[in-house]
Amino acid sequence: MKVYLNPSQNDWSELLKRPTDSIADLQNTVTDIFKEVQQKGDKAVDKYTSFFDGVILNSIEVTSVEIQEAIEQVPIELKEAIQLAQSNIEKFHQAQKTEKVAVETAKGVICWQEKRPIQKIGLYIPGGSAPLFSTVLMLAIPAKLAGCKEIVLCSPPNKEGKINPAILYAAQLCGVTKIFKVGGIQAIAALTFGTKTIPQVSKIFGPGNQYVTVAKQIATNYGIAIDMPAGPSELLVLADETANASYIASDLLSQAEHGADSQVVLVTTDSNLISAVQQEIELQIKKLPRKSIAEKAILNSRFIYFKDKESAMEFVNEYAPEHLIIVSKEEDFYLDNLQNAGSVFLGNYTPESAGDYASGTNHTLPTNGYAKNYSGVNLDSFMKAMTFQKISKEGIQNIGKAIEIMAEAEGLQAHKNAVTLRLKDLV
Repeated sequence: MKVYLNPSQNDWSELLKRPTDSIADLQNTVTDIFKEVQQKGDKAVDKYTSFFDGVILNSIEVTSVEIQEAIEQVPIELKEAIQLAQSNIEKFHQAQKTEKVAVETAKGVICWQEKRPIQKIGLYIPGGSAPLFSTVLMLAIPAKLAGCKEIVLCSPPNKEGKINPAILYAAQLCGVTKIFKVGGIQAIAALTFGTKTIPQVSKIFGPGNQYVTVAKQIATNYGIAIDMPAGPSELLVLADETANASYIASDLLSQAEHGADSQVVLVTTDSNLISAVQQEIELQIKKLPRKSIAEKAILNSRFIYFKDKESAMEFVNEYAPEHLIIVSKEEDFYLDNLQNAGSVFLGNYTPESAGDYASGTNHTLPTNGYAKNYSGVNLDSFMKAMTFQKISKEGIQNIGKAIEIMAEAEGLQAHKNAVTLRLKDLV
């Protein structure tokens, strides 16, 4: 834990850094695997699954029998919790649906916008020591609501060649159409190019480690869209003396246990809060099953005191956190001046884990400062906005002259002619 007391703006650049490698550090490895998957398809996927996951599979597609077996393995209590989360996530994302927008911009000129679903999407779900079945809900539910026809899910297999049962249960519950036991760079490459077994998709969603993040960015070079550059998880807590130190420590640790490269930050206008939170972290971390992971992440944690709320707010906007918890008597001030954050949690009784699981908001969010220019996943992430227009005889007469003048000024005679011919016929 590193403590900074009222740091000068000249020192902020160091405080804003994330503990991640640059794209350049990882790009060669990712590019090499992409090329091999592009050229050799399933053969390359199998090779890297064996290399990275330590398992050789007879088939990478999950069968209906495997799904049924998984459903039976999930405890009833967990099924009920998943169903509650599903209901809340559906409610929140269903409410994001918008109607057709139509306007007559000039007499006889009608323009409108409609949203249509992306037909084929790929979902990447991390596995390993923390299989994120909750991410299946966050991605598959809005995809289904949007009307996506093909929802392809990839998740790395364990040493037994299986995907966690809760991931498979959530996938079938939310309408995923195909599931493959493939992880890492090779999964993103397969979704990018398509193989004999794995379909090519138009857009890839889902979090992952730094290699997966770089792989998604490289996929965009091949005409595939991605949700956002979503890398290692991060949390910033903005608090004052009204905050509960025990709660804050638990929230910071909830992100720290995601991975050793996660980052947690406390920004406060109460210097006494720092030591209280540090003490709570030392007590709580001892009881965590993922203690060793959390300890490594906590080494990258920062506790920053600012003497005034204006400086604290400015720093938060510059950091642009993935998750932001605000516990302060100055809540209205911070909300009015907040510009950059992925998802915001207000008050002592709104833990970040509520958004991770069951409140209804989406937990697939921009990290590494990308909250300055990216939104978290929402219903529109799975759709395209298409515009339409229909112009009557009266309409083309009303705007035709302006079109002719503008086209001629740009030196585009054919553009002008397309209007001139029509106007002549109407004389």
